[in-house]
Amino acid sequence: MDLADLVRALFALLFTLGLVGVAAVALRRFGPDVVARMSAAKKERRLAIVETLVLDPGRRLVLVSLDGEEKLLLLGEGQMLPSPARWAKPKATADA
Repeated sequence: MDLADLVRALFALLFTLGLVGVAAVALRRFGPDVVARMSAAKKERRLAIVETLVLDPGRRLVLVSLDGEEKLLLLGEGQMLPSPARWAKPKATADA
């Protein structure tokens, strides 16, 4: 192997590493936008996570929206919350 082959191999390695670096920067900068556009093109999803709250390392509360109706779920350790139908909704007071 002569000097020209060694320089060519080194240049090819640097060029390849440069392409990988440029692709990584492009994905970090433009990746989330591309993913958002692709998911927006799909039909509207019925299920969405509205909010999460970590209670401790083993449990978390998750507010989920399903067909416009929100449900509160307790995840972790096999525990369940009472049915949302049992929870009293705050009544709106009408000023008369």
